[in-house]
Amino acid sequence: MTVAPLITHLYTADPSAHVFDGRIYLYPSHDRETDIPANDNGDQYDMTDYHVFSLDAIQGRVTDHGVALALEEIPWASKQLWAPDAAVKDGRYYLYFPARDHTGIFRIGVAVSPAPEGPFTPEPEPIAGSYSIDPCCFVDEDGQGYLYFGGIWGGQLQCWQSGQF
Repeated sequence: MTVAPLITHLYTADPSAHVFDGRIYLYPSHDRETDIPANDNGDQYDMTDYHVFSLDAIQGRVTDHGVALALEEIPWASKQLWAPDAAVKDGRYYLYFPARDHTGIFRIGVAVSPAPEGPFTPEPEPIAGSYSIDPCCFVDEDGQGYLYFGGIWGGQLQCWQSGQF
């Protein structure tokens, strides 16, 4: 069975998918085509914003809600908005994302919105101690939320559990 791509007008990668209020939301990274040479630092991945996409059903019509968060809106970040994830709690939507800080180290940030499609407002600082990429949100049946994130080129796995940013 051949299935057509859902998103064809932008380069996207590493999506997370969630159902909020009966609608499917996709939170991918967005890679721009550049002339930056490939290297071990990943500089060729010129990811400067996030778009949020939604659809009513699998293989349904996809809505691009536009830029939900841009690099220049994040005070602590310098480049490379990689694989994000999202969660909801008490009617607020949280976008967790990795980015390089101004010293070139990957950190995990969080941005908040009243709507799943954004726009998202970033917190002014990354999550303390989050020297990593690939955040993943998990909300257990009891309502307790967890944020996991893995390492890059090192393979560490971390868990951040707190009600505070």
